Amino acid sequence: MQSVERCALRLDDTVGERIVELASSPIAAVAVRELLSNAGGVVRDGWDGDFWQLDRAFPDRAELLRIAADDSAVLGRNERFKYSNVGYSLLGLIVEQVSGTPFRDYVIAHVIGPLGLTDTGPDLDEARRGDYAAGHTALAYANERIPIDHIDTGAMSAATGLYSTASDLARYAAAHFEGDDRLIGADAKRQMQHGEWKIDGTESDYGLGFEIVTIGDRRVLGHGGGYPGHITRTYFDPKDRMAVCVFANAIDGPALGMATAAIKLVDLARRSEPDPAAAGAGAVDLETFCGRFASLWSVYDIAVLGGRLYQLSPGLVDPTLAPTRLDVVDSDTLRIADTVGYGSRGETMTFDRDSDGSIRSVRGGSGSIAYPIDQFRAAIAGRDRVTLGAPIRPG
Repeated sequence: MQSVERCALRLDDTVGERIVELASSPIAAVAVRELLSNAGGVVRDGWDGDFWQLDRAFPDRAELLRIAADDSAVLGRNERFKYSNVGYSLLGLIVEQVSGTPFRDYVIAHVIGPLGLTDTGPDLDEARRGDYAAGHTALAYANERIPIDHIDTGAMSAATGLYSTASDLARYAAAHFEGDDRLIGADAKRQMQHGEWKIDGTESDYGLGFEIVTIGDRRVLGHGGGYPGHITRTYFDPKDRMAVCVFANAIDGPALGMATAAIKLVDLARRSEPDPAAAGAGAVDLETFCGRFASLWSVYDIAVLGGRLYQLSPGLVDPTLAPTRLDVVDSDTLRIADTVGYGSRGETMTFDRDSDGSIRSVRGGSGSIAYPIDQFRAAIAGRDRVTLGAPIRPG
């Protein structure tokens, strides 16, 4: 899109025009816009994508061109959304052709550098190998995870190679907020953020490089990221100037669910009306009730959202699905003001504290006692069975 703004590239330019080796290939007529919107009908990873399983190295330029020349046209152009890592890898080659600069160098000079992203790079950097979180296998096929070695992604850097941190990626997302022209201008942003195709099997659309999703009443843009042993999800709201990035260093990490939940928690906070007990003379500090607590039956969080206390279940994919609203009675007592039908509406939760104000235990809800999670975890670690008269209780 930077090249389009400079009039060095048109979105209607084709693969054959920009990559001479593919001028007579099956995808020669696929346009840049179609690659960006995943509407080119291009094969996802080639017919042998086992480099994703570390069977061999990721394709270099020569192998990528062979894949594109031999077996890349799977569907007709503009039939439907069809995700393609090969397509995005070819976009990396087009950036090289237009700019006269290797893709990795271009990204450093024109994206990473201008945004000051000190913990981001275009592919495996041996000098920083010790900084990388180790990727891991999934639990779907084994009882324990094992590490997966970091590898360079070769000519597929544009599709999967970049490393970063959640905070750096949030800074990148911020460059796509309205009014921020550090990378591209308003017109290019509108083109990227406009839905081009419906993504089959979802309620989402796809623009030029961004998935477009509605979470609750909020329209957000973003993308997932995959690399052997890692999965990520980023969402941003360009109007509200908010970004959420979740990185997981396991193939089955819950990045998507956690990013979605984070958006929903923010919106729950914004809908909440502050508890009157937290304002004015004699106000109670809501933070003194907060923490993660555990009993034999459950783990729950007490958190402040929008000036109101809530009891939330961290194990739920969507912790806002059935939040329990808590009202302050006094400095050691909360009342369950609103909850689901099977909850304990109207009952109280009482907090037993040490002399410094820290919480020893909470009794409430079902009448059961719960303890700060670290204390409960330590207590259960020394047990091999729960027996009558000997419950799990911190010493």
